[in-house]
Amino acid sequence: MPKRIWTGSFSTAHPTVRLECLNRTDVTPDLSVSDYWISGGPPGAWAPEIVSFPDVLHVESIAEVADGCIYRITYRNPPVVYLYRRLRLPLQFPLRIQGGVLTWEVVARRSEFTSFLEFVKRRAPGFQITSIRRQPLRSHLPLLTPAQQELLGQAMAAGYFAVPRGVTLTELAKRLGRSKSSLSESLARIEQKLLQSVLPASGLSP
Repeated sequence: MPKRIWTGSFSTAHPTVRLECLNRTDVTPDLSVSDYWISGGPPGAWAPEIVSFPDVLHVESIAEVADGCIYRITYRNPPVVYLYRRLRLPLQFPLRIQGGVLTWEVVARRSEFTSFLEFVKRRAPGFQITSIRRQPLRSHLPLLTPAQQELLGQAMAAGYFAVPRGVTLTELAKRLGRSKSSLSESLARIEQKLLQSVLPASGLSP
């Protein structure tokens, strides 16, 4: 990963530390917020160092999980975010980072994947492809509407799907200016689509 991006600099400086990006939500067209699980240290231990990077605007320690902590980090978008946005590709989480190396899965049609490879070759000549799977794209993509995608991102950013849950349904409804019953129904429909996208791949039926 380029060292001009905070994850590249941080993970290179701490090669034994593991990072997992659990989600990403737009704050503005040029800013994102993500929950990162980072191994090592007591809760909040990495926050002062992370917020010192020029592309990081805010860091909040959310919860201690296993041998690490979840941090909510607001940062300036790296170039790959704009590529994903232009190609309308879904980011597959978690994104795993260690020792300056990012490992993640790309789900795309052939033409989109070719554009992605051309971008990565220019930005990171030493990248490697570990495997290619050719499966129907529909099996990977729960067909969420733009409104459902936005709601899912808002709920994830608020910690609704975190373990333990970072916000109650009532609290989330207040934040979003929606009724509790309407929000509950909308989230249930999203969860149903997500489950239906996974179960067929496992040979199960909904």
